[in-house]
Amino acid sequence: MSRPLQPVLDAAEVERIISDGLPMSSFAQMAVTEVKPGSATIRIPFRDWMIRPGGTIAGPVLMLAADSAMYAVILAHIGDQVMAVTSSLTINFLSRPRPVDVVAEGRILKLGRRLAVVEVLIKSDGDDTLVAHVTGSYALPS
Repeated sequence: MSRPLQPVLDAAEVERIISDGLPMSSFAQMAVTEVKPGSATIRIPFRDWMIRPGGTIAGPVLMLAADSAMYAVILAHIGDQVMAVTSSLTINFLSRPRPVDVVAEGRILKLGRRLAVVEVLIKSDGDDTLVAHVTGSYALPS
């Protein structure tokens, strides 16, 4: 069994790096709420622009949450490496998200020298039901 991954940055440091480098995160008011060994959690506060017909959170918001959680967990574990970039993202929508904050937890499955593979679990705030399951990878800078 391998050793658990240890973060090198805390939640506030990761959020600052993302906020400085990606203005979209400020628009979405994305916050990094927790960093633990091998994982990081983000929250996107609910706002009216997120709603799609049917009164549910739109899929692109969930994709934003997924990619943000992947970026957050990777930065937390490799440091201030803003040139880490998404190389794949697969999302499975599992249930209808409620019109509340979106919470996404990114978990590192494999962290190599050039590639990181991550799983993300997305939920509506206050509900343990998964609304989406995501797998993805990031190409890491050399």
